Amino acid sequence: MALRLAVAGLVGAVLATGYATFRIWQQGTVDERGHPVDAIVVLGAAHYGEEPSAVFAARLDHAVGLWLQGIAPYLVVTGGMAPGDTTAEADVARAYAEHRGVPADAILEERTGRDTAESLRNVAAVLSARGLRSALFVSDRTHMLRVLRVATDLGITAYGSPTATSPADLDPQARVDATIHELGALALYLATGR
Repeated sequence: MALRLAVAGLVGAVLATGYATFRIWQQGTVDERGHPVDAIVVLGAAHYGEEPSAVFAARLDHAVGLWLQGIAPYLVVTGGMAPGDTTAEADVARAYAEHRGVPADAILEERTGRDTAESLRNVAAVLSARGLRSALFVSDRTHMLRVLRVATDLGITAYGSPTATSPADLDPQARVDATIHELGALALYLATGR
């Protein structure tokens, strides 16, 4: 009996992991930019001083391009400071977006989030303070499922537009590593809400 339960548990875990992997990759192929939204939200990533990492630059290029197409009136940049940083991710993103043609008054900031869930809680507050309810979220393909799940749980009408140029998605090993990270992060979020 114990062996049957162990086998059933193992099969269930394999199936759940397979389904979650499928959903991560599937959501990463969906671009929902056709929906009217109040804002475009770009998730932060690593930066080096005043320069975004290649992953962050890919996200920012995509988000700025969407804003320049007139998808939404506001661009929300996110991200706080990691230990040792002298500049918040959001500040790097703001400067990057302004340099590429987004006016300062169209950029809103979330400057304290240290992870996806915290940044999105802060984004929900930024949007709510301005009476904004919907957003098009920009991040890497593997990150989109979790971003949209958390944003929806926070009451944001959320759509995704993953960047197709992120190094995290273009390198097969990096994509596998990112998928494994997302599986763990999704499990943690579903279990704890964090």
